[in-house]
Amino acid sequence: MIKTDVLIIGAGPVGLFTVQQLGLIGLKAEVVDNLDKIGGQCIELYPDKPIYDIPALPECTGESLTKNLLEQIKPFKTNFHLNERVQEISKEKNNWKIKTSKDKIFIAPNIIIAGGVGSFEPRKFLIKEAEKFENNGIYYSVKDKNYFKNKKVCIFGGGDSALDWAIELSKFAEVTLVHRRNEFRGAEHSSETAKKFEKEGKLKIKTPFQIISIEGEDKIKAITIKDEDGKTEKITTDCVLGFFGLIMKLGPIVEWGLNLEKKHIPVNTENFQTNKEGIFAIGDICTYPGKLKLILSGFHEGALAARGCFKLARPNEKYRFEFTTTSKSVHERLGVKKVD
Repeated sequence: MIKTDVLIIGAGPVGLFTVQQLGLIGLKAEVVDNLDKIGGQCIELYPDKPIYDIPALPECTGESLTKNLLEQIKPFKTNFHLNERVQEISKEKNNWKIKTSKDKIFIAPNIIIAGGVGSFEPRKFLIKEAEKFENNGIYYSVKDKNYFKNKKVCIFGGGDSALDWAIELSKFAEVTLVHRRNEFRGAEHSSETAKKFEKEGKLKIKTPFQIISIEGEDKIKAITIKDEDGKTEKITTDCVLGFFGLIMKLGPIVEWGLNLEKKHIPVNTENFQTNKEGIFAIGDICTYPGKLKLILSGFHEGALAARGCFKLARPNEKYRFEFTTTSKSVHERLGVKKVD
């Protein structure tokens, strides 16, 4: 059994920044995430894609943003519970009892849901052979781009992820981009870059084609694709990447008695609490008038939710707002010397 001030569901940028905001006011957080890595959608979908709307950072990537947020919360020695989903919650006096898919039990007066639009998983290839090679030749995300160096790679999809990775991996791998339509639906600039690379011989593009079979025993040797007229083509390849978007699932959250509104959770904008005392929602999953689905908006929501948690975690103490520039207690929590 793990006791904490706050259990955060979701280890994306908003969840990470909220850990820092909680730590500044002396609250301890544990973080649970359904993914196998820290960083949420930023890491899962676009680790190398530039982000331009983070304050004071003219440009950063999902990977660098996650790295910096983790550096920022180092003083608070946060525990992360990955590959784990919150299954059940129940109220016990003034605390929530939270049980996960790995049978861990957390006791906390506060829960902050920062899980994007619920947990998510990639849409997968429909052909039966695909499951046999999953994570051994067939992948739905890129964890380490260097793994694909000097390999033959087939990428399927027509959105931003497919285009971005086709362009990136073509710098050091033999890449074929396959899409079931002639036109791509990703950013115009990325589409133009991919077509430019094709003309320069850096990238092969096959449209409109779909995969119909995979060959191989212990590893993939080749795939066969088919166009709209039934014409087939065999491609030798080492790896296949599929980027068909994500299936969003709220999962067990739907059974928690929250007032859901089209798969989103309504909150008040004073402290981002839901209709359940001690349960807060921030980031893409929450909704309120004027909501903007931006990372920077999530940071604001996390800051206010953290202060809302203080009341329930420290019922006998009065919350006192302090500036980080002058607060002795904040400096002690951060482990820095006070600046005169």
